Amino acid sequence: MIPVTSFEDRKVALFGLGGSGLATARALKAGGADVVCFDDSVARVDAAAGEGLTTGDLRTLDWSSVEALVLAPGVPLTHPVPHWSVDLARDAGVEVIGDVELFCRERRKLCPDAPLIAITGTNGKSTTTALVAHLLKEVGRDVQMGGNIGTPVLELDPPQPGRQYVIECSSYQIDLAPSLDPSIGIHMNLSPDHLDRHGTMESYALIKERLVAGSKVAIVGVDDKMSSAIADRLELARKPVCRIAGEHELTNGIYARHGRLMEARDGSQSEVALLGGIDSLRGGHNGQNAAAAFAALRALEVPAAEIASAMKTFPGLHHRMEVVAKTGRVLFINDSKATNADAAARALASFERIYWIAGGRAKDGGISSLDEYFPRIAKTFLIGEAADAFAKTLDGRVPYKVSGTLPQAVIDAAAEAAEDGAQEIAILLSPACASFDQYQNFELRGAAFVDAVRALPGDGNTQEVA
Repeated sequence: MIPVTSFEDRKVALFGLGGSGLATARALKAGGADVVCFDDSVARVDAAAGEGLTTGDLRTLDWSSVEALVLAPGVPLTHPVPHWSVDLARDAGVEVIGDVELFCRERRKLCPDAPLIAITGTNGKSTTTALVAHLLKEVGRDVQMGGNIGTPVLELDPPQPGRQYVIECSSYQIDLAPSLDPSIGIHMNLSPDHLDRHGTMESYALIKERLVAGSKVAIVGVDDKMSSAIADRLELARKPVCRIAGEHELTNGIYARHGRLMEARDGSQSEVALLGGIDSLRGGHNGQNAAAAFAALRALEVPAAEIASAMKTFPGLHHRMEVVAKTGRVLFINDSKATNADAAARALASFERIYWIAGGRAKDGGISSLDEYFPRIAKTFLIGEAADAFAKTLDGRVPYKVSGTLPQAVIDAAAEAAEDGAQEIAILLSPACASFDQYQNFELRGAAFVDAVRALPGDGNTQEVA
């Protein structure tokens, strides 16, 4: 835990008592703050009180004595409307911040030289975060990884000399971190997502840009136009910028091409790592992830040869292009984290012959943007609320079956793939949807896929990979 001492002996209101909210409340209390916690869920409030935290309805609080409102990232700050606690804080002139902001203040106070690598983007940020942390550990660094991935940021070990932080930041967290100042900031890409919370694509992009704008060194993906524009603006502001790409050759920067990671300087090109044969870094999207990680470690002065060697041992990220089993020519791929069409596109682009499991609670736009990948799909097996809508998109273009549930889709896909003579076949769960119609989160959906694969009748030739 990182005790938050920046509010010692001062009153702080906190709203939102989920996982990160509870961790933040504990850290504030440990640092000596007078923190009052609340949530719209009575059960969460009772649970917090049960472990000794002070709780109380923030609507009855004397806001004149409050120094800050600490808001959990899942609570609306601006859209569709500000949460009522935000309105109360703003009416009283009280700043509204989140856990990443508290972490940044503690880092500056305790050990400002402790490197902070902060990573954002619509897609790829979790894999890149895990990859950067893995590489740093492999080369012998003291690494703490958390934020929007896994461990809440304030549950990490406290800053100290030589300790390096690799933090995934969602747009919600950046929006609540006005002084976010990474040593190295990484922005991966932009595509429509979370617009219900940010209003417009332009507002969403501006929030993402703040992470790299506040960094000492900016690493920016330029595979999409809006992100490329961010890189241009940062360079005009004289910010050190390293461009990265997984789909385009660059004249300056790090990019992936044909399974090789390349470094370009003033038009000259050199290979710095071989990605071919590393299943966990398969596909163009992972080329961009690898380029970002390589650039980050080079900024920390890790030798290129050490980075290339460490990449070979990266196990991959759970629920993102995760090879969970192999039966002969058939790979079973858990890409449950692909909760929108853009993320699913990255998986569909990685295989030539696909039995695709898709569906759930659809995002705006559905799967119509994925039509360029339809020729790769032997058949689609549809699940969840989106099944009928997706069927209309696929009708006459891709064979499909409405399987309804994920376990049934696995059974159906495995049966048909067994009759396919292709050299390599992927049974791919890449839903292009949120999970909330059938599963509480994408992790549980991914676990259900793994369970369904393991439950398939076999002849002893199935190799469990993960």
